[in-house]
Amino acid sequence: MHRVMIHPASYDNCRDAVDRAFEIFPREIAQKKVVIKPNVLRASTAEEHIVTHPPLLRAVVEKVEEMSPAEIVVGDNPGLFNYGDNENSFEKTGLMDAAKGYYRNLGNITQHVAFNPDFMPEVGISKEILDADVLISLPKFKTHGLTVMTGAIKNSYGILPGAQKARLHQIAGTPERFHDVIVEVFRLRVPDFFIMDAVVGMEGNGPASPELREIGLILAADNGVAMDGVVARMMGLDPARLRFLQKAKAMGLGEFDSQMVQIEGEMRILSDFKLPPLGGEAIFGNPEIQEFMKTKTLVRPQADPELCTACGDCIDHCPVSALTMKENFPVADVDICITCFCCQEICLEKAMTLK
Repeated sequence: MHRVMIHPASYDNCRDAVDRAFEIFPREIAQKKVVIKPNVLRASTAEEHIVTHPPLLRAVVEKVEEMSPAEIVVGDNPGLFNYGDNENSFEKTGLMDAAKGYYRNLGNITQHVAFNPDFMPEVGISKEILDADVLISLPKFKTHGLTVMTGAIKNSYGILPGAQKARLHQIAGTPERFHDVIVEVFRLRVPDFFIMDAVVGMEGNGPASPELREIGLILAADNGVAMDGVVARMMGLDPARLRFLQKAKAMGLGEFDSQMVQIEGEMRILSDFKLPPLGGEAIFGNPEIQEFMKTKTLVRPQADPELCTACGDCIDHCPVSALTMKENFPVADVDICITCFCCQEICLEKAMTLK
């Protein structure tokens, strides 16, 4: 049986929750290489809560320091093209300071490994990730327009440096297949431990939504499937409706059934939690909805004219060149768009929405 810790916390006292997490899930860290991977979507301010909040990263780093590791590495591969470079993302979010000098650019050295040939025969992974004796993942409690929620499993997508992430978006082609992709990436190097920032979460059109939600919790687990199952329930979703969780369970990566997960603490469902548009469509096993996802006929990115600055970043980072600028306004070609929502993820102005 898996266990998931749910502990009350603020950013001022999150070290207490981190200490409790290490008590429930003891790690052998002395004289080992420990890699700590926060969720760093892109350059943003800490107050936007797009990334793992700096106080939680600092608390985990300081806890690990006390356990006498041989080496500590902190890093991630932000964005779909390492947008704005890794250092800039860490600096602007405040995570560079929270890393206490242990930051490394995970995109500098990669190692190629075999991948699912249905997508790509091999992918490059940050060598620091593969070399880790202990890999600690620090996901953020957020929604996601393509996978409904982003948590323990989706956070591992950042082990891929550079444009591979966008390439896999393109190859997947449909939301259904992208659910499969993130599980395939996750299992390449399953983290040993997960500590989730749910002090302030995100609802609505994540993963870069302005709709924030005060939750006041830190979650922890040693199994990502179990953690994401609990997060789904907290959001008001049956985990069985999420294809990536069904896929992970079928591959033997963990369980999300409530009878197979022991909660350490109190789990409560968040009232009126706002899910993204695909929250009602990304349902595993429903033929009509699966057909909808394959045809990709409804949900498309649209720029909000009141927020869009016509900077062109969304056009530059679209993996299939589906966006063009028309009268200083980015417009998506519905025949080309693969609904990967990369444009929404990369937009600094939060101007791209799903319609």
